[in-house]
Amino acid sequence: MSGHDLFCQPRRIRHGVALTLVFASVLVAGAATGSFEEPTGTSPAAGPANRAGRDDDDVTEAAARAMAAGTSPVEAAERAVSRSGDRWGAVYSRAEYQEFEDALDGRYTGVGLSARRERDGRIEVSRVQPGSPAATAGIRTGDRLRSVDGVDVDGRPVTEVVSLLRGDADDAPAGTRVTLGLQRATRTWDAVVRRARLSTDPVTVRRLGVGVTVIRVAAFTKGAGALVRGAADRAPRGDGIVLDLRGNSGGLVAEAVTAAGAFLDGGLVATYDVKGRQRALHAGADGDTTRPMVVLVDGGTMSAAELLTGALQDRGRAVVVGTRTFGKGSVQMPSRLPDGSVAELTVGHYRTPSGRSVDGHGITPDLEADRQALERAETVLGGLGDAS
Repeated sequence: MSGHDLFCQPRRIRHGVALTLVFASVLVAGAATGSFEEPTGTSPAAGPANRAGRDDDDVTEAAARAMAAGTSPVEAAERAVSRSGDRWGAVYSRAEYQEFEDALDGRYTGVGLSARRERDGRIEVSRVQPGSPAATAGIRTGDRLRSVDGVDVDGRPVTEVVSLLRGDADDAPAGTRVTLGLQRATRTWDAVVRRARLSTDPVTVRRLGVGVTVIRVAAFTKGAGALVRGAADRAPRGDGIVLDLRGNSGGLVAEAVTAAGAFLDGGLVATYDVKGRQRALHAGADGDTTRPMVVLVDGGTMSAAELLTGALQDRGRAVVVGTRTFGKGSVQMPSRLPDGSVAELTVGHYRTPSGRSVDGHGITPDLEADRQALERAETVLGGLGDAS
């Protein structure tokens, strides 16, 4: 399991999961992007709808009663969501909701590192964002993260570790300090860094030896799909493609569909239902279907990234290498509560082109691989041949 501090939400850890499947443009019934009874197109700026169904009415009424009684509407709404039995239901303050919308634009407050939990429970730094506070402090990929502000992180879920890094419990703003306990080989030390407002680099590209282009997608923020397509178009002739979605916690489904179009010549990407109404998502035409391709996934690959993985796997376009993905395949619809906070309730689910449900199941890779996943991907590409 791995994660980045982009999509982890304040105060309630499940928020980072509940808001990672975001439908916009081609599908608007997703979290934090504006939704209506019919998914007929909008933009993230449109904001949440006023009604999402009977359960949402119950949550709204609970918040309104709390306001009238002078108690916390957010807490009342949270209790109503809990009673509904909705696994992914959640409630967000106005500020939390704004923070997530900023994240979809590629802006967030954090220290600029991604973390991964090893099988023995240790937390390892899996990526350091260039120019971030973590990079300035000399933290490197592969360093062990032992503690955050004195809290031992061994064995904790990565989402919880990321929340500590961001200071979610205190809604820590940019400029606040956090002390990281680190280890590199036999050396242990503490690094004090200041959180900062950072911009993400959602898509990075590098060549792995000769004949392999690695396209890593950290999150499907705005514009990520076009960046994936551009990277695929610019890859040298004859190169195979490794699409690295490890630790990708999701984002905008429209961007994942655009990315799918880089490797498919039209056709089905996923189906979904919203309150019993069935819909479909299709890739754009004229994608490159000739290059051999591997998709890398792990337990931190979630929602929109799972949708893309399932499409490429079911369509026979790519070999999936890694470990089982997270299993977030539900559709949330947001609605505004009387105090300006936002409630999210599940209204549907999506399926891969072959009809597989992802929610609670995840995507099973074609080839299991953990620490040596990239090396295995390179070997697989060698066996698939080249695109020349």
